[in-house]
Amino acid sequence: MVTFLPTRPGRLADVPSFDRAIGGAESNVACVLASAGHSARWVSRIGADGFGDHLVETIGGYGVDVTTVRRDEARPTGVYFRTAGDRGTDAHEVAYYRAGSAASAMSADTVDLTAARAGRVLHLTGITPALSPECLALTRELTAPHPGRPLVSFDVNHRPGLWRGADGPGVLLGLARAADIVFVGEDEAEELWGIGGGPAALRDALPEPEVLVVKQGAHGATALHPGGAAFVPALSVDVVATTGAGDAFAAGFLSATLRGLPVPTRLRHGHLTAAAALTVPGDLATPCSRDHADRLAALDEEAWGTLRLGPGWTHADHWADEEVRTP
Repeated sequence: MVTFLPTRPGRLADVPSFDRAIGGAESNVACVLASAGHSARWVSRIGADGFGDHLVETIGGYGVDVTTVRRDEARPTGVYFRTAGDRGTDAHEVAYYRAGSAASAMSADTVDLTAARAGRVLHLTGITPALSPECLALTRELTAPHPGRPLVSFDVNHRPGLWRGADGPGVLLGLARAADIVFVGEDEAEELWGIGGGPAALRDALPEPEVLVVKQGAHGATALHPGGAAFVPALSVDVVATTGAGDAFAAGFLSATLRGLPVPTRLRHGHLTAAAALTVPGDLATPCSRDHADRLAALDEEAWGTLRLGPGWTHADHWADEEVRTP
């Protein structure tokens, strides 16, 4: 979707103007992965309009392959507006305008399934199946067993307002059980499924995924995997906005997964990419270089625990006079 960010704090009714940006959980992940040096493809549908042009040009500008994005002559590109408040609390407003959008018409017949399955990892979220029955059927098709199916990554990403009375909890649980890697927030799982008790209780409810990543907010994140469980505390971050941080975390974790790094290191890369998103107002941030991220991810526990990141930290010159030294 095209995102409109307010030029000042306040209610949507009071904000006089907005800055245009891009948004969308899956496309955010694709952009971060491409920026990190991976080959990434975005498979979707957008309108044959100016906003669609903007999305293709901007996402392609990150290095993402957009050649299989299809244009819909009859339906518009989705847009949404949000206030400057924190989306993780009630201090925000979000107005979605994507009912009847080109993306909501995605189906197994209107999306290039071969292209979607061609990568090493196929990343999906719980937002797409909420858009329409056709989108739900498409997501189920992509998560179903299939010869040569790639590693399926699924971010639960529950948006209650999108389900309109449908069985969101049941649908999302079924999709998560069909995936290989699952990302879910601890608070999200309790609200969605009534599962408290931490990562172990969630693993009991979701034994099928090979890797279950439980995001625990400012506390950190736990990954449960065949070799056991790994917990990595979150970084201290001077937060500008939380939008896009979950997508960035997933991208960082998947990037490290594609590189074959150990699970604790994957979590650290997730925290680092999330920290980049947390220190900018929009969904996407300029990532730090892979070498720089690797050095930070290799810090000992004491240095990791004292690291504090603020706006601009991803730029190399930001570290020129810093007291923190990395190996």
